[in-house]
Amino acid sequence: MDLWRDIIIFFAGLWAGTINTIVGSGSLVTFPVLVALGFAPVNAVVSNAMGLVAGGFSGAWGYRREAASVRRTLLKLVPVSLAGGLIGAFLLLHLPESVFSYVAPVLIVLALILVIFQPKLSVWAKTRQAKSVSVNPDDADKSRISPLLYFLVFLIGVYGGYFTAAQGILLMAVFGIFLHASLQQSNAIKVVLSLVVNLIAAISYLIFAPERIHWPVVALIAVGSLIGGFIGAKVGRKLSPGWLRGVIVILGLVALVNMVAKLVVGA
Repeated sequence: MDLWRDIIIFFAGLWAGTINTIVGSGSLVTFPVLVALGFAPVNAVVSNAMGLVAGGFSGAWGYRREAASVRRTLLKLVPVSLAGGLIGAFLLLHLPESVFSYVAPVLIVLALILVIFQPKLSVWAKTRQAKSVSVNPDDADKSRISPLLYFLVFLIGVYGGYFTAAQGILLMAVFGIFLHASLQQSNAIKVVLSLVVNLIAAISYLIFAPERIHWPVVALIAVGSLIGGFIGAKVGRKLSPGWLRGVIVILGLVALVNMVAKLVVGA
């Protein structure tokens, strides 16, 4: 049984790493799997976030050229995401676990809505960016960043540090409105900022809540997501986005039903 459990967690990490690089919301694969396997929700978030750091690195490496073209923008936004992720991790570790049990289903619903409407958000963002980006893509890194964009990136960082799921889709939606960059440049920024949030959250968990970390789970998700990150950056774009989103929605609904059922039984 343990072997099958480990295999399931590994492939969940592999799938999450691939999805995170392409569309985001990989945590809506790994988190439901961990909860279904009997892990406490907060412990599942902690172990999942730590494991997905590896996939974030491989995804960022795959988008290194696009990231290099917006280096100035990244240098401005990374500290904001860092601060947000730190606060989100603090809230996860210091608020009562019962709070997370009530908040998590709401966040899952929000994440699922974002996943379902992600195609329309992407088309809208692509259309807007095509109109706003100058002929020379290098100019995208010289545009002034709106104070509102800083604030929204910070809030998404807080959200990501607390729950992690769908922060990439939130970032892409915000970038479509406030960032003058191509879609691929925005995606590169999304991958890097999501990595920063997961990384600072993971460091926080390691220092302040090591007892909540399930290291075998972290290792399995890390290896799986590392491979998945490379797959997503290299060949993942050839996979059907609709099929990917379908899997995310199904697993997210499983987690939602599972957590709501526990709340009802507990009540």
